[in-house]
Amino acid sequence: MYLSMSHDTADHDKLAYRLTRILCKLNQGERLEPQALAAEFAVHVRTIQRDLKERFAFLPLQKAGEKYFLDAAYLGKLSLRDLGRFAALAGVRGLFPSLSDDFLRDILDSRLQSALLIRGHNYEDLGERQGDFRRLEEAILEHRCIGFGYQKGESIKTYAGVQPYKLVNHSGIWYLAARDGARLKSYTFSKMESLQVGGDTFTSDPAVHATLAQEDSVWLSERKTEVLLKVAREAAGYFRRRKLVAGQVIEKELEGGGLLVSCRVAHANEILPIVRYWIPSVRIVSPEGLQVQMERQMQKYLISSPSLAQS
Repeated sequence: MYLSMSHDTADHDKLAYRLTRILCKLNQGERLEPQALAAEFAVHVRTIQRDLKERFAFLPLQKAGEKYFLDAAYLGKLSLRDLGRFAALAGVRGLFPSLSDDFLRDILDSRLQSALLIRGHNYEDLGERQGDFRRLEEAILEHRCIGFGYQKGESIKTYAGVQPYKLVNHSGIWYLAARDGARLKSYTFSKMESLQVGGDTFTSDPAVHATLAQEDSVWLSERKTEVLLKVAREAAGYFRRRKLVAGQVIEKELEGGGLLVSCRVAHANEILPIVRYWIPSVRIVSPEGLQVQMERQMQKYLISSPSLAQS
């Protein structure tokens, strides 16, 4: 279908580019000030205000002072395809009166649920922690050091001078990726309390961002152990279809249909639960001590559960 537009193609392209860039910024958790956006895109501030209030009326935008930002529950959940589609819809909504705010909001919600929610998991409800979440987000954007208490078993450990880098949602749970001294760590957001955002700032390290971009687990460490797994034929198809362990690489196809699979882990708990789940189809080849550790844990469990041992 061909549509005749009153503005030329160049103007429309500029509009789509501006909307997409603003959506990208919102999606990444940035807090946007209309005056700064107007200077960046060389348009009047009223144009930016129209973008935020009218064209993006379907988004759950929040406002604090002069800055606009996306509701924390939606951060990082828009794909590049989503961003382009929403920009296009918002840019030509005047041509299609049926594209109401409710319709666009429904598109946003259904797209997020179908594309990003993992079966068997739900995104945790931040509830009364929304305020702390936004303060933490702001500390990340402004490179401010933080302090907090952290639940470890029955005790609370106090941290100070921690450098926050990114909030990560893994399997529905929010984690803070941060540097404590020289070590890169992850903290479960729900276990953090008494959050304090200090006045001290830090210089963001590009190497940390590069590490986080490559990570596909919440176990953060620059020092990792390479683990080699032997996967039997009956489970091999699952490992071929998708990565079941962090950083999974299929090293070799074995005779009979099995696989040798490698991965790099920062902690034993990153791999042992997965191997236990796939017993007897998966075994740790190296390091050998890791397989022994798992077998001892299982023996201890069976001894403590006589009914299971007898069966």
